[in-house]
Amino acid sequence: MLFKEIIGQKAIKDRLIHSVSEGRISHAQLFLGPEGSGSLAIAIAYAQFISCKNKQEADSCGTCSSCVKYSKLVHPDLHFAYPIALSKENRTSTNVIAEFREAFLDNPYLTLFNWFELLGAENKQAVIGVEESAEILRKLSLTTYEAEYKVMIIWQAEKMNQAAANKLLKILEEPPDKTLFLLVCESEEQLLRTIVSRTQLIKVPKISDTDLTQALVGNHGLSAEDAENTAHLADGNYAEALLLINENENAAQNLLSFQKLMRASLKFDAKAVLTWIDEISKAGRERQKNFIQYALHIIRESLIVNYGDASLTKLGKEEQEFVKKFAPFIHVNNIEKFSEELDKAYYHMERNANSKILFMDLAFKFNEYLNVPKPAMA
Repeated sequence: MLFKEIIGQKAIKDRLIHSVSEGRISHAQLFLGPEGSGSLAIAIAYAQFISCKNKQEADSCGTCSSCVKYSKLVHPDLHFAYPIALSKENRTSTNVIAEFREAFLDNPYLTLFNWFELLGAENKQAVIGVEESAEILRKLSLTTYEAEYKVMIIWQAEKMNQAAANKLLKILEEPPDKTLFLLVCESEEQLLRTIVSRTQLIKVPKISDTDLTQALVGNHGLSAEDAENTAHLADGNYAEALLLINENENAAQNLLSFQKLMRASLKFDAKAVLTWIDEISKAGRERQKNFIQYALHIIRESLIVNYGDASLTKLGKEEQEFVKKFAPFIHVNNIEKFSEELDKAYYHMERNANSKILFMDLAFKFNEYLNVPKPAMA
């Protein structure tokens, strides 16, 4: 992975290149960035730059033996750990390294949702378990083969359970010589504080709308107007932009599902609510989380339509038609309740809550919130 292949993030790239040039390579670094920001790609490009045998001023050479191996993620001194669906057959991520390489090389802005879809494990919980930590320690006990540094990249590090995280504390604080830990994380709050305190924090921001627009025009041939609209909707998330470009079928399903839920909840049609819950409960856990995020998006866009200029929203045609009718139900008296309840639902879904109970509770709450009176006009 070359730095030039990463969308935007110039300040982060410059900072990392400068640290290598000055020989200030911290042994444990935490790349903290939201989904679709490119934090995993940046960590790999950084590791490749460190190992490159013919470094250029602002990037790896891309042609030396080290870069060629890094480009295929097969360098013997590059190691990975990432969430899997634990089973009797698969206890560590090493068992699916071929799948991970294929997934990343196909899309360097890989998301956890994409990864678990590829594994066919949408209904399973994403975990980095204690046996993974033991595997990490084993790999790092090996001698270096070719490069100056052994590199361990832990993607979605917040998915480490407590036992796995505790097992790594000592090596993070006192790693073997020339060993580099790069933790890639989307939610710092879910990491043990003792892990965070042992790493140098690299904050990766969302991709700017300008950089994302340029990438969509250059890489996908979108018109400037379509690229701007897509970048606005994606909100700095390139993975989301790719879904939008492909007219993601999941978005259409989410809109239909959201419409059904709102209509059933408004007057609380018990039969319709139960039918809806049965439908969404058959979807994988990651799809259920995706729906909750989508619901938040529609709720917030509806508020803009209700109180602001509808031209500020960037919704699809079908979404616009629905939101025009739905927006009057979203106002200052209930927007915070909707947002808090959906945030809470997402939090509990990540922690393996029973989906039928969770969505039934949402339906009851939405019945209450949809019927909160709109404030009188001054």
